[in-house]
Amino acid sequence: MPCEPVRDLLPPGDVAAAYAVQRIRTERRITAGRRVVGRKIGLTSTAVQRQLGVDTPDFGVLFDDMAVPDGAEIPFGAVLQPRAEAEVALVLEHDLPYERTTVADLIRATAFALPAIEVVGSRIRDWDITITDTVADNASSGLFVLGGRPTPLGDVDLRTAGMVMERRGEQVSVGAGAACLGHPLTAALWLADALAAQGDHLRAGDIVLTGALGPMVAAAPGDVMEARIQGLGTVRAAFGSRAGDGAP
Repeated sequence: MPCEPVRDLLPPGDVAAAYAVQRIRTERRITAGRRVVGRKIGLTSTAVQRQLGVDTPDFGVLFDDMAVPDGAEIPFGAVLQPRAEAEVALVLEHDLPYERTTVADLIRATAFALPAIEVVGSRIRDWDITITDTVADNASSGLFVLGGRPTPLGDVDLRTAGMVMERRGEQVSVGAGAACLGHPLTAALWLADALAAQGDHLRAGDIVLTGALGPMVAAAPGDVMEARIQGLGTVRAAFGSRAGDGAP
C-alpha cells in the first residue's frame, strides 16, 4: 500500500540525503540477489521540474527484475499507482569512467538505441511528492519494457524523432526527442556527470532510460500502451486485468 510522504523524515530539501536513502535501498536489493542493469533519468521535463520546484533532473537504478519483455503481461498492482511514459533507451558497449563525459565519448560508448516504455509508480500516496520523495523512492521507477529492434545512433536523429503513444488504440501522449532536456543524449550526458560526482560511472552493458518524450499516462487494469518512436520502432506495455503481488 502507498505510504505518506517521506520528506519530513529528511532535512528539508536535502537531495543528497535522499540519494543516500536510495543507495541504502540499492545495496539491500543487491544483497538480496538483484542485479543492477542500468539507470533511469527522471524530471527531464521543464514543466515537471517547475511543479516540484527544481531545476535539474534526477536518476534511479534499474534492476534485472524490473525488465519486462515487449508485450508481456504486467500484473496490475506490480507497480503502485502506475503511469506509463515513452522514452529512448540507450544500451552501452563501453564504460564511461570520465569525470566529465563529452557527446563524442557517449556516442562511441553506445551500442544502440531502443524504444522503451517506463512504467513509473510512486510508493507515496496520491503521488504527493517533492524532489526528496521521488529520489528516495528510486526516482519513482517501477518496471520497463524495451523494444526489440536495435538501432545504431547514426541511423536516427534522436532530437527530432517523433513519439506517439496509444492506449487501446487511442492516442494519449505525443512528443519528440527534443522534449527530453533538448536531446536524449543531453540527458545521458547529465547522468554520466551526475554519477561521476558521486564517485560512480556508467558501465558496458548498462541500459539508460533517458527520460519521457511526452506526458506520462495513468494505467488501468487491462490497458495496453503502444509507443511508436520515429526511427526506432514500437514497444508495448500490456497490463493485466487482475492485481499482482505488489510492487517490487
